[in-house]
Amino acid sequence: MSTLFVNAYVVAMDEDGSEHDNGWLLAEDGYVSAVGAGARPDADDVVDLGGGIVTPGLVNTHHHLWQNLTRARAQEATLFEWLQALYPVWAAIDEESEYAAARAGLAELALSGCTTVFDHHYLFPPGKSGLLEAEIRAARELGVRIVASRGSMDLGESDGGLPPDSVVEDRDDILAATEAAAALADDGAAQIAVAPCSPFSVTSELMRDSAELARRLGLRLHTHLAETAEEEEFARERFGCTPVEYVESLGWLAGDVWCAHCVHLSDDDVAKFGRHDVGVAHCPSSNMRLGAGIARVRDLLDAGVRVGLGVDGSASNERGDLFFDVKQALFVARVRGGPKALTARDALRLGTHGGSAVLGRDDIGQLVPGKRADFAVWSADALELGGADDPVAGLVLSGPHRVDRLYVGGEEVVRDGRLTRADEDEIAREHRVHARRFAT
Repeated sequence: MSTLFVNAYVVAMDEDGSEHDNGWLLAEDGYVSAVGAGARPDADDVVDLGGGIVTPGLVNTHHHLWQNLTRARAQEATLFEWLQALYPVWAAIDEESEYAAARAGLAELALSGCTTVFDHHYLFPPGKSGLLEAEIRAARELGVRIVASRGSMDLGESDGGLPPDSVVEDRDDILAATEAAAALADDGAAQIAVAPCSPFSVTSELMRDSAELARRLGLRLHTHLAETAEEEEFARERFGCTPVEYVESLGWLAGDVWCAHCVHLSDDDVAKFGRHDVGVAHCPSSNMRLGAGIARVRDLLDAGVRVGLGVDGSASNERGDLFFDVKQALFVARVRGGPKALTARDALRLGTHGGSAVLGRDDIGQLVPGKRADFAVWSADALELGGADDPVAGLVLSGPHRVDRLYVGGEEVVRDGRLTRADEDEIAREHRVHARRFAT
């Protein structure tokens, strides 16, 4: 069965920079089969997109869905202070609250035009179960793609780490649970990644063992890295080297790895990332919220590094709005490097094709034949777009926006700015019930 989506400004985000005014997109069996303008192909169904701006669905490369249960906490804290304040609160997470948090976070992301979400879930308090299953179930219900991670922490305070001992796990238990989690993967709709939390919450042994396990299972690897100056001080004191030198010694500089934040990188670090094909999840709003600094995105791109965008947890970025981070990425790059550091289209590419490249997904992030029909439709009639003679620049510079329509595999997930498979108000009510349990 084929569906023809017509009457739109289609931004393909392909290598040729193709954009189609008064364009159309043909989808068959969940994949894009053709994109163009002018003469239209035949199709079983025709959907008029009302002259909207069509982009690939946004791809979120770093998030912590459970954290939207604890927004606006530790407001003037550094990263380490913020984590130390929240670790004991997060210890109360269970399957029910994880499901409520995931539904709320995924709904917020979908309404911002996001079709694929990587969630870095590294919090598994001993005795709690069903956490990954809960967020995968929430993603399937809402109709978005999820890359879920079996993250981990095994370096507690008593051993010199940051998290309290009450939330860390035994290394052997972690590895067994990670291997078991691989069975949760479902072609295209749900993937699993291996994601030890960070150098200050995970032992060297677990970092090495996790990499070996991921490579044996054919899974990708993720961790936080070089987010703050505090982290560099911790690494130099504990390991006698920088964070990047540390993970390099553990076999973590490779093409199957992407790291979140990467704010504090030297010239040599940037070159290493390019040489070893390490991906970066750039989280501009979170980095500014915590005062961590501004990542060297222009330098990373010039070095050939794959860079995507991440909202990061909604406790360090109180909006789960990935389109807002497209705009933030544009602006912080210009703060660092001037007005030519990044264009509006560069920023949109970070949020789409850049994200798919970081996740190692060659089937999403572009609207070209053979890719999955994951796309967002933005109203061109919005007040904030009035007078913009460049639709793409107007869209990015005036963001954020609530998406008008969202399609995942050619199936409608959002229509007229409302979820099609769930009740936004009911999700919000249920989320508030569970969030009250985490009040301090």
